[in-house]
Amino acid sequence: MDYALIDWSIMLLAIAAAYIVFGIAGFGTALVAGPILIHFMPLATLIPLLVVLDFIAAFGNLIPARQSVVGVELKRLLPFMALGCTLGVVFLLNLKSDLLLLLMGLFITGYALYMLLTTARPARLSPWWSVPMGTVGGLFGALFGSGGFLYAIYLSARLDDKQQVRATQSALISCSTIVRLTLFIIAGVYANTQLLLTAACLLPAMAAGLWIGRRLTLRMSREAFVRLVTWLVLASGLALLYRYFNP
Repeated sequence: MDYALIDWSIMLLAIAAAYIVFGIAGFGTALVAGPILIHFMPLATLIPLLVVLDFIAAFGNLIPARQSVVGVELKRLLPFMALGCTLGVVFLLNLKSDLLLLLMGLFITGYALYMLLTTARPARLSPWWSVPMGTVGGLFGALFGSGGFLYAIYLSARLDDKQQVRATQSALISCSTIVRLTLFIIAGVYANTQLLLTAACLLPAMAAGLWIGRRLTLRMSREAFVRLVTWLVLASGLALLYRYFNP
């Protein structure tokens, strides 16, 4: 792990900030940490590292809320999410890193703009929307580390109870991390012991971020905090695009 002390400090702060967001919104770690960590490691290493941390964090969020999971919606989304994850892993391990940098910048910027411009609650969606939302969510989850916002859009337009939305989304992200973790293991990604050691070193920052995020939900509205983070995500996406076009 050939990182300087300042590098470790930046990486730990990025992970802590990402999991503060995860503790509040239930997704978004790669959107927050990705634009920072990509300066220290390639995307093909960054995403598997975040998958390990997300795997631990997602189950921590799911266990206390498991009774609120809506099984019908979970079963609709899971097969297509698994399909999207498989496609995403194939693309991640075979596309050139500079192209992935461009795609990640476009993805993050587009997501942030969508969140900033969307103010109204979406209309009730047909169950058939589980096909594109599940597939693209799984694809983005494997390719960019975060497809959770698509699950949130779908579930918010299908369920009226916020607790059910949050619990079902946590269950989906837990299943998504299992699928991605399995695919990365099969592909031999975790044979890289440096990656696993780096993840282990970042675990305390992840735990601290989750703890802070859960406490913040008691003091400010989730919507206000997520909107603030969205502005930061937009700035990060634009920075990635600037880096791609000005190497």
